[in-house]
Amino acid sequence: MLRWLLIGLISLLVALQLRLWFGEGSLAQRAALTQQIATQQQLNEQLAERNRQLASDVASLKRDLAAIEERARSELGLIKRGEHFFLLVEEELSDGQ
Repeated sequence: MLRWLLIGLISLLVALQLRLWFGEGSLAQRAALTQQIATQQQLNEQLAERNRQLASDVASLKRDLAAIEERARSELGLIKRGEHFFLLVEEELSDGQ
C-alpha cells in the first residue's frame, strides 16, 4: 500500500515538473513573454516620443505663422508673391568623358 502511494506521489511530482518546464505557462514561455513585453515597451516609448514631437509641431503651427511659412517653403516649395525662384542644376559628367 505504501509502495503504491509513493509511486503515485512520484508520478504526480513528475507530471507537475513536466508541466512546469514544458507545458502551457512554463518557465520558457514566461521568459519569452517577458522578452516580448520588454520589446513592446521599448517600441511604445519610441512612439510616445514621436507623438510628443508631433504634438509640439502641431502646437507650433497653430500659434506661429512663421512656422507655417517655413514648412510651406521647405516641404511644398512655395514662394512669396514678388520673389524669384532660381534652380541651379549641375550637369552630371558621364564616365566616358
